[in-house]
Amino acid sequence: MSDRSFVMIKPDGVAAGLTGEIISRIERRGLVIAGLKKLTVARDAAETHYAEHREKPFFGELVEFITSGPVVMLAVDGHGAIGALRTMMGATNPLDAEPGTVRGDFALDVGQNIIHGSDGEESAARELALHFPEL
Repeated sequence: MSDRSFVMIKPDGVAAGLTGEIISRIERRGLVIAGLKKLTVARDAAETHYAEHREKPFFGELVEFITSGPVVMLAVDGHGAIGALRTMMGATNPLDAEPGTVRGDFALDVGQNIIHGSDGEESAARELALHFPEL
């Protein structure tokens, strides 16, 4: 069974020159890039993307960070894509992330942790509809 997931390389990952490394890891895992775009996220799109966090104290920081520079967005296909990508990314807090994961290898701060990926089928559908309506 093939799944589709959403991945975003955040501004810190793009600024650090990790886009190629991350895409390469995704492809080497056997997943397929079905869509790719580089852009600076508009504030309204960022607020919609993080809507479930709107009432949390860190919502403003999330929006400010994700709109602070270019990101690379990916639609990724493959068997078990959502789970495979979550494993590849590592724990949300990079200090808890295993070596060999994106966050374990490249991040130190939970607020700027290099990469975002859908955490389930519902969020994947919502995020893909928001950022890749053409697919």
